[in-house]
Amino acid sequence: MCGRYSLALRPAQVRQMLQDNDMPVDEAPEDEGDGAPRQSYNFAPGYHGIVYRANAPDWGAGPRRQHANASNEAPAEKDGQDDAAHDDSTSQLTSYKLQSMKWGLVPFWTKRNPDYGSMMKTINCRDDSLAQSGGMWSSMKARKRCIVIAQGFYEWLKKDGGKEKIPHFVKRKDGKLMCFAGLWDVVQYENDEQKLYTYTIITTSSNKQLNFLHDRMPVILDNGSEDLRTWLDLKRHEWSQELQALLVPFKGELDVYPVSKEVGKVGNNSPTFIIPIDSKENKSNIANFFAKGASKKVVEEEQPDIKVKKEEGFVTEDLAGAEVKEERKMEVGVKREAEDTSADEKPPKKLPAITNISSTTDKPPSPQKGGRQKISATSNRTKSPNKAKQPGTQKITKFFGNSS
Repeated sequence: MCGRYSLALRPAQVRQMLQDNDMPVDEAPEDEGDGAPRQSYNFAPGYHGIVYRANAPDWGAGPRRQHANASNEAPAEKDGQDDAAHDDSTSQLTSYKLQSMKWGLVPFWTKRNPDYGSMMKTINCRDDSLAQSGGMWSSMKARKRCIVIAQGFYEWLKKDGGKEKIPHFVKRKDGKLMCFAGLWDVVQYENDEQKLYTYTIITTSSNKQLNFLHDRMPVILDNGSEDLRTWLDLKRHEWSQELQALLVPFKGELDVYPVSKEVGKVGNNSPTFIIPIDSKENKSNIANFFAKGASKKVVEEEQPDIKVKKEEGFVTEDLAGAEVKEERKMEVGVKREAEDTSADEKPPKKLPAITNISSTTDKPPSPQKGGRQKISATSNRTKSPNKAKQPGTQKITKFFGNSS
């Protein structure tokens, strides 16, 4: 089963990546416009995706003929192209193209647009159904084979009896695009002049890596491989065991990991859908959210934002009033920064209180020498009021001097 995949690349990007893997592209749709394919990390049935195929007429490889449908009727395919020009589709050198097609194959004999439920039945085609003769796939499997381009696909792991479904994303380990084996067809409904090109993805048994996830997986062909060229070969317009043998589980290495449950809703689209849910790159991971907050807190602690509080007695660097200038004119030979004072320099002498000055003038106290106040670890820079000397008191040094 493959019911959802990812393709968020423009046709020009896909073209370049395929050409880098020895897959020539002679024609491709525009990146934007009415005929441009959809770009989505959550690609759902009904979207227009990118299909890689050999350039062949609408009836497919080989000469034109009538095809029997699932009801054993034999309607002729409608095609406005010149029959004589395409009697032999292999007469010239094969060219390859990228084409925008709708996911969910609609057989050419369909007369009316099917409903969504009917379309969902043809988004995948089982490999074992192609091994049987007849059926609705008989005309497409022989003459209309293609490659469906994807970055990867989603599968849901069921837990607790199916009550919980955990989405997983599967991609190639080497980072290359995935090339799903597919079938295509073109239909023109009654009373409609437009042709509609559609496709389906072929599935097979899961390989060992995906057995825990699901019992089915898309058929993945190696980019630029001989198997891929055989699958698209227009000379092979009859179904054979050689073509059937290509429909096997992928033998290469895959990356498989759980992703956001938001991918389960059709219409949601985010690049985080293809990122592991526990990855540091996944912004929706709640653990990463708290980890980011903790790291931000550490940075703030290591590099605090220092601000100088403007209070009385402090002068900031950008404050250069007239009073400061007058004070500095009188300061000769005094260092500007208090921090530059050497460790052995003697502390300044105490100055008498200047309470009488502050009471007689409205000017704020002058800043300290050097433009910045010296901060002491043992003093709050407040001065005790001068006490009148009491009779009979003397300095302690005089006391010891008299005793000697």
